[in-house]
Amino acid sequence: MSVPPAFTDIAKPSNDLITKDFFHTAAASLEVKSKAPNGVSFNVKGKSTHEGSTGGAIEAKYADAPSGTYFNCLQFITYPQFDRSSHVHYQILLRPGHATLLMFYRRTGLTLTQAWTTVNALDTKVELDNQLAKGLKAELLTQFLPSSQAKGAKLNLYFKQPNFQARAFFDLLKGPTANIDAVLGHEGFLVGAEAGYDVQKAAITRYSAAVGYSVPEYSAAITATNNLSVFSASYYHKVNSQVEAGAKATWDSHGSNNAKINDRGIAAAAYSVLLRPGVTLGLGASFDTQNLNEAAHKVGASFTFEA
Repeated sequence: MSVPPAFTDIAKPSNDLITKDFFHTAAASLEVKSKAPNGVSFNVKGKSTHEGSTGGAIEAKYADAPSGTYFNCLQFITYPQFDRSSHVHYQILLRPGHATLLMFYRRTGLTLTQAWTTVNALDTKVELDNQLAKGLKAELLTQFLPSSQAKGAKLNLYFKQPNFQARAFFDLLKGPTANIDAVLGHEGFLVGAEAGYDVQKAAITRYSAAVGYSVPEYSAAITATNNLSVFSASYYHKVNSQVEAGAKATWDSHGSNNAKINDRGIAAAAYSVLLRPGVTLGLGASFDTQNLNEAAHKVGASFTFEA
């Protein structure tokens, strides 16, 4: 029994095929990834938009893998005065004529990610995966802007079990608010729901639902978002290892409708090539087929370096 996708990923195969790796959305983008010998991963990203704005971020990530030893006998756990953040396990073994004191240090599997962006924002994420309970992952995200002294704090919870996945996102300083979703899966069939709740107002702020069917070769999904007022139907088919096809249509009950095969005559194309191991080049363009003589077209390029 496998874990179903998250609520936002029920229509992911078709959404990725239609929207991902179309490089014309930005004039230029650059991403450099590297990993230090001590296990710290670095990621430097930059992007320039067609409107002229430029943004970037530098990110460092360190994962402290779980380790330690447990005994299948009586033991007691204490938190020493010199380091309350670590779990130190003591065990006393008593035998005739002597006593033995054993001590073990257990690393909790914590992952720390810190980023500094060009808008002078300091972002920190602390992750604890599969430690509080089996299948449960907890994330604490904080943000600090020194220029305005603005602060942000969010708590995210992910719970995965066979045929079930649930997520909860809490904004601790704004509201506070909560967004919760859950998905049930059985033999390829998926059904999910999402709801938002404002604690201060004691009111549901939004709700959505989705159903789908997914197998390795193809998938289909119908989603109803924005309080069940916007409906989308999507289909994805993997013809072979080199050919994929997909389509998506959206209907808004308030009167507007659109499709990814753009009804305004906008055509987009993208090309991605691995120049050499660790270096990827992406090129993209969009054309207004109804105004070919006007400057309404967009082109973009992306470089990704990974070491």
